[in-house]
Amino acid sequence: MAAAGLLPGSSDRPLRLAFVAYRGNMQCGGQGVYLWFLARELSRLGHHVDVIVGPPYPDPMPFAGSVTRVENEMFWAKWFMKDWAHFLPEHRALGVFEPLHFYELAASRLGFLPEPFAFSLRAFRAVADRLRAGARYDLVHDVQCLGYGLLGLRAAGLPVVTTVHHPLSVDRRASFVRDRGLLEAIGTMQFYPIGMQAFVARRLERVITSSIASADRIRRDFRVAPEKIAMLGNGLDTELFSPDAEIERRPRGLLCVGRASDPNKGIRTLVEALAQLPADVTLTLVDSPESEARKWAAELGCADRLHLAGRVPTDELVRLYREASLVVVPSRYEGFGLPAAEAMACETPVVTTSGGALAEVVAVGGGGVTVPKDDPGALSAAVRQLLDQPEQLRRMGERARPRIQAAYAWPHIAERTAELYREVADGDRRLG
Repeated sequence: MAAAGLLPGSSDRPLRLAFVAYRGNMQCGGQGVYLWFLARELSRLGHHVDVIVGPPYPDPMPFAGSVTRVENEMFWAKWFMKDWAHFLPEHRALGVFEPLHFYELAASRLGFLPEPFAFSLRAFRAVADRLRAGARYDLVHDVQCLGYGLLGLRAAGLPVVTTVHHPLSVDRRASFVRDRGLLEAIGTMQFYPIGMQAFVARRLERVITSSIASADRIRRDFRVAPEKIAMLGNGLDTELFSPDAEIERRPRGLLCVGRASDPNKGIRTLVEALAQLPADVTLTLVDSPESEARKWAAELGCADRLHLAGRVPTDELVRLYREASLVVVPSRYEGFGLPAAEAMACETPVVTTSGGALAEVVAVGGGGVTVPKDDPGALSAAVRQLLDQPEQLRRMGERARPRIQAAYAWPHIAERTAELYREVADGDRRLG
């Protein structure tokens, strides 16, 4: 007999899926991009997808069966941005005393990240309401929340899988690099809900991730059994990220997509490498005009060769990829390395470091070279060598695009994910 909330099984019928994601907008990180495109592709394959999502909310999702916006007052974001004028709810100030709102307020002020836990409880309530109203699902897919509320969904009889691009332990290590003094280090220790996420991850049916490096980190840091980890790759919109023969390359123009404020992105190493390159090599960095990279470049005498593009819309980012002679990804760690894959999809070669999964992505595409991380000399030498061989650069770019399409185009990722769903759902029914 099937558990409550589950549909009777059939190997070829469309699946009914519930996605839960505590942040849904594409501008707030990879989880928003992943949610929107995977839901779209699964819908194109004929599956029914309902989305339960927290703020910032996603772009319109007309392909979804329904989109339920789970509200919160975003106390942590307001506290982080010091937005005191809008900190309390404007229309119902007493709402702050509702249990979850009060928890988020208190946790934010004490230096904890409250969103994953609070959202997971709200998502549990939203899915439970749907089940009581007659909805039935084959599976729930969590996107990087890993809050305790997911265990409530499992207790209700629903199989749950999650996607983790990289565990929060990676972000915590990067924060330690940035911390100045003991108090900031203590703040880092208490901020990330790693204990909760590891506890939940070990109890879900599968943990989906995008690279061998990320799978290894999840196994080691979250202690998830290897057989529960599914490495499916990351999706890429290869129709959007594509070459355009009418756009001319900037001679000896480099591009990097990354924030100097994130130590994992290795921007300081890249600026040091730029200072070692010839005076005709320029760098466009997709980062805020107030980026610390400007100060570093001034100290090293190469500020006139650095352009800070700010946060650009997607179509402008595609144009920058198409214009660049070479894309540089100097990260200290990447769970996947989307800029490297996006660049190769645009037939633009890449130089990356050995941080995390970058070497895997470059090996798949065959459109770049990898150097040791945190080594500006090796980075500058690789960039110089490739820029001095424009014909080799062109061939590398042309070779990479079809290989990136075959490995990472969203339709392929969706098909692999749907196969995993069926494996999980069918196994759950057999056990039931």
